[in-house]
Amino acid sequence: MRIEDTDPARHAAIEYPMEVSAPVFAPIKVVEEKDKAVNIARQNAQLEYDRIMEQAAVLVKQAKALQARLDATEMVHAAKFSFNPIHGKVYHLYIDQKNQTNLLIQNGPNDWSCGIPHNWTYSYAVKKLGDSTWAIVDEA
Repeated sequence: MRIEDTDPARHAAIEYPMEVSAPVFAPIKVVEEKDKAVNIARQNAQLEYDRIMEQAAVLVKQAKALQARLDATEMVHAAKFSFNPIHGKVYHLYIDQKNQTNLLIQNGPNDWSCGIPHNWTYSYAVKKLGDSTWAIVDEA
């Protein structure tokens, strides 16, 4: 079979050089090249996936912190108190077992001269934040 020089489309499809002065080349192993490309794509996709999962973990952490603040805010607003809370100050929540109510008090569990009243149980310390939400804080 003879290939004419006038048919360049056929020249591009042949796996060997058509002219004496043409550069020597070996056929490309298509399967190996596809495997390499797939492996590189998987590696890059895995890096992107890991980066997105890190961002998702940060968002989940922020959402949990916000939910904890909302829960604390609801508990404080359901509690009885007879003062105007100041932003940034720490207050303490107690449960009055006798009346089954929550109480917001300025005294912490170690601030009582005679000890915590008999029917009260200490819950935790809370702090009023600048956006009028409340956050549970460590007493230390």
